[in-house]
Amino acid sequence: MNELIIELSEISPRDFFGEQNSHIELLKRYFPKLKIVARGNKLRIYGDEEMLEEFDRRFNMLIDHYGKFNKLDENAIERVLTSQSREEYDTSNESGEVLVHGVSGRMIKAQTANQRRLVELMRKNDMVFAIGPAGTGKTYTGVALAVKALKEKQVKRIILTRPAVEAGENLGFLPGDLKEKLDPYMQPLYDALRDMIPHEKLESYIEKGVIQIAPLAFMRGRTLDHAFVILDEAQNTTHAQMKMFLTRMGKSAKFMVTGDPGQIDLPKRVTSGLKEAILVLQDVDGVGIIHLDDKDVIRHKLVKQIIAAYKRIENAE
Repeated sequence: MNELIIELSEISPRDFFGEQNSHIELLKRYFPKLKIVARGNKLRIYGDEEMLEEFDRRFNMLIDHYGKFNKLDENAIERVLTSQSREEYDTSNESGEVLVHGVSGRMIKAQTANQRRLVELMRKNDMVFAIGPAGTGKTYTGVALAVKALKEKQVKRIILTRPAVEAGENLGFLPGDLKEKLDPYMQPLYDALRDMIPHEKLESYIEKGVIQIAPLAFMRGRTLDHAFVILDEAQNTTHAQMKMFLTRMGKSAKFMVTGDPGQIDLPKRVTSGLKEAILVLQDVDGVGIIHLDDKDVIRHKLVKQIIAAYKRIENAE
């Protein structure tokens, strides 16, 4: 049996190995044919030569990742271990920059390779489609980019919108005025903003119209100039709604469209405006399209397993 010895010289073993060696346990799950022993700042790995070479390659990728972000968690380890190449899990230093210093000085940055690619695409294009399942950070990264653009005076306002499809005809039966009726459908957008802008300032921005959060129907007839506009939950738009939204684009505007084609709430036989737009616009210069996947999930680790389980069912149908 062959042996590989790895010594961590400039990295804290506690940070790198995880609490109670949790990261080592994850490595063992991905390399079940290897015997992995962690003691002090050394790793001893036993197994056949080919497998040890693969382990050494992946481990060096993990060290590179840690050196770049000073952080290693289960999501990052899984992305590195399941990627075919460095390009799949990593991008340039510039795209890993802090997007916004949020409430209490919290540093908000793109955390996965695809999120960093999303940042790069938004930098290079005026319109970007970010497609992927729940928890992949599409909306959150988009809102961070919008807040960054506002703070740097690249735009004069932020407009966030969603189709209020879930409300349907029942909206009129809900208590309260229109804002109170619609706010629950806009809540994820408010949640992201509250992480990034202090409460009083956010309220002031909303009151002055610097930040506008409204259902998609309210976009009709408008020309959106000097604005960073995000259409969220776009899988629930119809052909007419999507066309209407995309043609609202004015001067010096940035448009971002996010959605999950796997969670369409439209009536049967109604084509999703998001699915159609991706096909129609995929070759248009100035339009960027990125697909995020379960490797980008940064919620509870169970979310990733839930997405994978449902994917198996849906693929079998």
